[in-house]
Amino acid sequence: MTPRVLLFTGKGGVGKTTAAAATATLAARRGLKTLIVSTDTAHSLADALAVEPGEVAPGLHLHQVDTQKTLERHWGELQDYARGLLGELGLDEITSEEITVLPGAEEVIALLELREHAREGRWDVIVVDCAPTAETLRLLALPEALDWHVGRLMPVGRKLVRLVSPFVRSVAHVSAPGEGVMNAAERFHRGLMEVRELLTGDRASVRLVLTPESVVLAEARRTLTSLNLYGYRVDAVIANRVFPSDDADAWRAQWVAAQSRLLAEAEQSFAPLPIHIVPYLPAEPVGKDALAAVGAKLYGEHDPFTAPAVDPPLRMSADELTLALPGADRGDVDLARKGDELIITAGPYRRILALPAALARRKISAAALRDGVLRVRFISGTP
Repeated sequence: MTPRVLLFTGKGGVGKTTAAAATATLAARRGLKTLIVSTDTAHSLADALAVEPGEVAPGLHLHQVDTQKTLERHWGELQDYARGLLGELGLDEITSEEITVLPGAEEVIALLELREHAREGRWDVIVVDCAPTAETLRLLALPEALDWHVGRLMPVGRKLVRLVSPFVRSVAHVSAPGEGVMNAAERFHRGLMEVRELLTGDRASVRLVLTPESVVLAEARRTLTSLNLYGYRVDAVIANRVFPSDDADAWRAQWVAAQSRLLAEAEQSFAPLPIHIVPYLPAEPVGKDALAAVGAKLYGEHDPFTAPAVDPPLRMSADELTLALPGADRGDVDLARKGDELIITAGPYRRILALPAALARRKISAAALRDGVLRVRFISGTP
C-alpha cells in the first residue's frame, strides 16, 4: 500500500522543521512505521531530533540524503559523458567534475529517493521537511516542466544524434552521446514523473507552516495558490509560536491582540482548511520527547495521518476543466490556448497543461475565475 506522504513547507524561520519532526514523532508513537526525510539542504532535522540519522526511536527512522552516492546512481551515465566531453575539449578533471554537478542536485535526488522509499512497502507514513517555499515551488514544478521539454525534445534528440554522430567525431573531435546516455536521461525523467504522480496522488498532501505575522501570512496565501496551480493538495495550515492569552501582561497582551487579528484573517483566507495551533513555548523543542509534546498540542484529538479530505485541485469532465486557485485575483490569472495545451498563469508561476483528447478536440467557450475556482468550458468545434 502507498504510504501517507506529508510535506511541510513555509517561509524560512517559521518552524516547519519543528512541525515536521513533531508530526513524525507523533506518528511513530501511535504505532505507525515512520520515515522522515528532508529536501532542505540545511539538513536541520538531526539537530531538531538531537540524534544521528538512522532509527532514532521505535518505529521512527531519520534519513539524510547522501547526494554524491545517489547522484552517481541516478545521474552517473550523463555525468560521465559530460565529464568526458569536457575533457576532450581540454578542461582538467577537477573543473569538469565541478561543472557537471547538476544544479539543485541535492533537492532533486531527495525527490528520487522519496519515490524509492515509497516503493519499499516498509513505511506507513513518510514525512518530508521541505525547503523554504520559493525553493519548494521550483522543485515541485520541475517534474512537469521537464516532462513538457522532454516530450518534445527527446524524440528529436534521438534522431539528431543518430544523424550527426558520424560527423561529430570527424569534424569536432568530440564524442556524441550514445544510446546509454539517452536511456539514462529518459530514466531520470521517468523517475521524476513517478515522484510527481506520488505527490499529487490520493495519499499525499502539503501542510503550510506559518507564524501569525502579516508578511508571513501574505506569502502563505501566495504559496497556497501556487501549490494548487501545480496540482498539489494542501490539507492543513499550522500556525506556530502563538502567544497564549491567559495571564498576559501589558506587553504580551499587545502581541496576543495582533496575533488574534491575523489568525482570524488566516481562517478566512484558508477556509475550509483546518488551522492547527502551536503555542509559543518557553523553550526550544529539541529532542524526541519535546517534539512528541509539540505533536500532541499541534493535533489534539485530530488524526493527522488519514487520507486527505481535500479534493484534488484539478478536475476534468467531458466539457469542463476546473482548477482551484484559492486567493487568486482575476488580474493575477491569465489563460492561453496553444494546440492541445492550456497555459495557465497565476502571479509569477505558469503551468502548461496537456489537455486530454476529449477536451483537446474542442474549443473553449468560456472561462471565469469565481470564488477561487477557475472554470474553463469547452464546446464542440475546431480549437
